[in-house]
Amino acid sequence: MEMIPLPVQARTKGHTPQQLRRQEIVPCVVYGNETENMPVECDHKALLKAFTKAGESTLVELEVNGKKIPVLFHAITFHPVTEKITHVDFYAVNMKKEIEAHVPIRLKGESPAVKELGAVLVTSADHLTVKCLPTNLPHALEADISSLAAFGDTLTAAEVPVPQGVKVLEDAEHVIASVQEPRRAEEEVTAATEEGAEGTSEGEEAKAEGRGEAKAEEDGKEKGTGKES
Repeated sequence: MEMIPLPVQARTKGHTPQQLRRQEIVPCVVYGNETENMPVECDHKALLKAFTKAGESTLVELEVNGKKIPVLFHAITFHPVTEKITHVDFYAVNMKKEIEAHVPIRLKGESPAVKELGAVLVTSADHLTVKCLPTNLPHALEADISSLAAFGDTLTAAEVPVPQGVKVLEDAEHVIASVQEPRRAEEEVTAATEEGAEGTSEGEEAKAEGRGEAKAEEDGKEKGTGKES
């Protein structure tokens, strides 16, 4: 299995994470597989390129101090404004032990219900959790939606093909995608009902104002009668 190479360096002592980030260097940590936490740092551009290729489901080979460590991107943090990577946790794997990982799902094909009936395709899951040896870990899983031919049809985890040696941890009936009837008519009815309710509310307010004005006029007449007497 080909791994994506990524050169990193031992974390520079005396530099804070903020100082490293200002130099386009990302602070990271490596742990797992009976490995003590190892603080490392990596060039942001190289790190982003590796993550774009690997995601969380492809092995990355870290090269640090002449040593090569197979890892997975375990957790990655982005800056909320610049969207740059600010921190990464790498999980070191044992190539002889099974691991669990999130593998993205890629939908393929065309749903007859969508094409011919105007159905709406609803995606309920964008990944599956799998368990396998690192060498068997798929980069992605393909799910064919061409079986979704009628309103209400669903595609479940059991229908997603996986390579040999790979076990899906979700329930077999875990829904990946489904097709539903268009809700436009329902939304139009709801909108009309809401408009009617608003009109009724405005009418009630007008009636209330009219009753108030009439009562005020009657009160004025009664007061005037009292004065004349």
